[in-house]
Amino acid sequence: MPKVQVYTLNPCPYCLRAKALLKQRGVPFEEIEVSRDDDDMRDKLYQQSKMKTFPQIFHGDKLIGGYDQLSDLDQASGGLDALKA
Repeated sequence: MPKVQVYTLNPCPYCLRAKALLKQRGVPFEEIEVSRDDDDMRDKLYQQSKMKTFPQIFHGDKLIGGYDQLSDLDQASGGLDALKA
């Protein structure tokens, strides 16, 4: 079963919003906090997502995107239910 992984920075208001939305919708997730000076992890994430912003949200190996994309998915038909499985 693919799981949701949320890569975050601290402080990051969009990271907080994404985690709150996932919790509100009952979607289990794993948070991986990335240090601002962990260039290796940030480079690895960029190679996967082509994103430099946070949060970076994945469902298994599939990139969902950041908070805006998660929110758009929540507004779509079926919402975040697909992420619960």
